[in-house]
Amino acid sequence: MSHPTPWEPKNPLEQRASHEDRDRISDVLRVAAGDGRLSLEELEERLEACYAARTYADLAPLVADLPGQDLVRQPPRQPRPKDVVQTRRVGGNLRCEGAWLVPKRLEAEVRGGNVVLDFTSATVTEPVTEVDVTLRGGNLRLIVPAGHEVDAAGVEIRGGSVVHRRTGDRDRDAPVVHRIVVTGRIVGGNVVVVPPRPPRRPGRLRRMLGRG
Repeated sequence: MSHPTPWEPKNPLEQRASHEDRDRISDVLRVAAGDGRLSLEELEERLEACYAARTYADLAPLVADLPGQDLVRQPPRQPRPKDVVQTRRVGGNLRCEGAWLVPKRLEAEVRGGNVVLDFTSATVTEPVTEVDVTLRGGNLRLIVPAGHEVDAAGVEIRGGSVVHRRTGDRDRDAPVVHRIVVTGRIVGGNVVVVPPRPPRRPGRLRRMLGRG
């Protein structure tokens, strides 16, 4: 989970406006002047303020008195995760990878398969994620980038172990922004915690050809 930096505004209206936003508002103002809603002096004044605007809050008053023109585009809301997600697999694997929304609590029962939770590109909105697993004959594999910490002390393991693969010194020194607390029971399997794979370097021939 990423925490806001000191310069990130908490109010969406305080976020920065784009060139497209300013152009859109200026078009609305010109149409309003053509309809007789604004005088030429008002149009000139508002256009000057429009092109000098830095935030959505600067743009909003310029069209607030124009009917049906609540045109200041606000940033999309942060997605809200589910409180609990429950899933069950028999003879198959459970994989959560790519751009997935991490729930507050994930309860997984898998028999004869593995569970892979890749947090590399996941959307994490809570500081703590609970993962409760019931595994037989399979492994729990957690792929965690820097800033993510795994606590597997509460999981009961029979016939297996918890393996943390080391990362670089920079990753180990990164501040913890997200904790993954693992509980449950694993029989005949392991908990494996690994960092994301580094991007593959292009081969010699591809480098000679100038391709990525």
